[in-house]
Amino acid sequence: MYFKGFLIFFPLYLLLVSGCGIYSFSGAHIEGKNINIHPLENKALNVVPSLATTITNKLSSRILSQTGLTPVKKDDADYDMTGAITAYAVSVTAATGVQVASMNRLTMSVQITFKNKLNEKANFTSTFTRFADFPANQILQNVEAGLIEDIGNQLADDIFNKAFVNW
Repeated sequence: MYFKGFLIFFPLYLLLVSGCGIYSFSGAHIEGKNINIHPLENKALNVVPSLATTITNKLSSRILSQTGLTPVKKDDADYDMTGAITAYAVSVTAATGVQVASMNRLTMSVQITFKNKLNEKANFTSTFTRFADFPANQILQNVEAGLIEDIGNQLADDIFNKAFVNW
């Protein structure tokens, strides 16, 4: 009885684990074993002291949780990611009839250089930009942490998808 089950499920198991690389449930194709994620630099004109660390941590968490890669701090890693926060700005997005701001927008941009040492065609340098709107009657400092959280998650998703899902 057990042998028949083995004969049925073993070929299925081999089919699932065979192939050129590892595929995750996120759709990522992972060929390597480790990644060096350098801390982001904050080159934006408006500097929030903890922003670079926050975005670096979000990016690291997203990549490591979805790929199973091992984080390393060495130059010969299979994947290498460097980058900088290039924009952090608030602008008016909507005004009332009397030219009073009703909505503001926080915009963040991150430039990422990704090197795939196993497949150089997958290398890229790209800028990723995301934003979140908030009511103009709110003070930025009161909503900033939540906005950074939301924008940081979106940026981490975008960067992850570009690096590992190839969209």
